[in-house]
Amino acid sequence: RRGERGEGGVQSTGGWPQAMSGTLTIALLGCPGVGKTAIIRQFLDNDFSPSYSPTRGRRVHRASVMLDGDIYDLKIVDVPHIATFPTTGDQEWSDSRCRGIRNANAYVLVYDICCLDSFDYVKMIRQQIAEVRRPNTRQAPIIVVGNKRDLQKHRFTPRRSTSDLVKRMWRCGYIECSARYNWHVLLLFKELLNSSVDPRYKQGHPSIRIQGALQRNRCNVM
Repeated sequence: RRGERGEGGVQSTGGWPQAMSGTLTIALLGCPGVGKTAIIRQFLDNDFSPSYSPTRGRRVHRASVMLDGDIYDLKIVDVPHIATFPTTGDQEWSDSRCRGIRNANAYVLVYDICCLDSFDYVKMIRQQIAEVRRPNTRQAPIIVVGNKRDLQKHRFTPRRSTSDLVKRMWRCGYIECSARYNWHVLLLFKELLNSSVDPRYKQGHPSIRIQGALQRNRCNVM
């Protein structure tokens, strides 16, 4: 176990005596090269690698986190690029890249703020998630993440335009971050965890302000 310090003075603790409040499965999806794996790596290890290696297989990471005194076990699924979101169980389990993502508790849809094509992909996947999950299950929270904020001089559209579209029309959360500089990465997971456990979000509130600190404990890659 190790102590780590992230945004806003958040620090992990050496040992938590409380029982787990639950397990949350979080699926990260996006085009190749948008920074899904880099975001996860910063969250787990406070580390960034400038070299790029495409995610070719489904990867699952584990982290224990504390929010406002409650402990959650996060199962973070790094999903390789898929052409479409699986619409049936057979499609989901026949492709190893997609296993378990239809029943995830929350989704992080990552795009590159300098690449319009990556945003169009997020737009398509979000719509497919809504269509697939609506008939039989409650709507899982979705947060759209604009990565590479450090390159904002090259962005394809102003932040406000994208934020308004995502929050007002899609009714999803929206945040921008920089995996390279670990900017807003921890805030992203605070937003995600809060929206997953706060019942007000499930009733369709487009934005929830986060209260309290998120703390990370030991993180294991599986």
